[in-house]
Amino acid sequence: MRKKLVVGNWKMNGSRAQNEGLLSGLLEEDVGGRIDVAVCPPFPYLEQVGRALAGARISLGAQNVSAFDAGAYTGEVSPSMLADLGCDWVIVGHSERRSLFGETDEVVAAKLRAALAAGLKPILCVGETLAQRECGEAEVVVGAQVASVVEALGVAAAAELVVAYEPVWAIGTGRVASPDQAQAMHRFIRGRLEAAGVAAAGVRILYGGSVSAESAPTLFAQPDIDGGLVGGASLVAAAFSEICRAAALVAA
Repeated sequence: MRKKLVVGNWKMNGSRAQNEGLLSGLLEEDVGGRIDVAVCPPFPYLEQVGRALAGARISLGAQNVSAFDAGAYTGEVSPSMLADLGCDWVIVGHSERRSLFGETDEVVAAKLRAALAAGLKPILCVGETLAQRECGEAEVVVGAQVASVVEALGVAAAAELVVAYEPVWAIGTGRVASPDQAQAMHRFIRGRLEAAGVAAAGVRILYGGSVSAESAPTLFAQPDIDGGLVGGASLVAAAFSEICRAAALVAA
């Protein structure tokens, strides 16, 4: 059975004081144990958060990574630097990186390759826009994103990824894919991986897109949904802890 995973993506939010309060609340809740839990703060706060989580059952992750390991790449952060700071996880290919910063499938694959080489555990984000879904192209778009990664990395490396399905129309909007919609796309992604030769039964596929304490239990109960990539709710200790408890109850 695949172990549930809940990851908090703080995006560009936080301050040293806010982080301290949030982490204190999470540590009091003592989430983790039966499931894997991680938080991904902005780059400047990785060391602060890593120190606070030392010895806790919550892992540290980053929201982005460079495809280059060192050199004249002003403003970039390499995979080895993230590993040096104690990161276990890194989010790659989030829709905001794709749409706002022009990251292509080729760039995403290069970042995944670099992250794996540094011993990080990448979380590959895939998803379609509302227009693409309404045109009946959701599976075409997501399938192409998945296929490009498998082709670039190979089946063995692709099997080491976590995949996060985030319908772009549900990110930060309050709209959530229905459990049936989410399960159907997760099943499609797993099938696409299997068809490409990847050992997909062991690949964890997360749902992201306005995950809340209210929506988490029914989402996480679906057979192909292995947890969540949580945005806004991860900035509230009580809400994020409730989402983690929902995953733990399914895993029990």
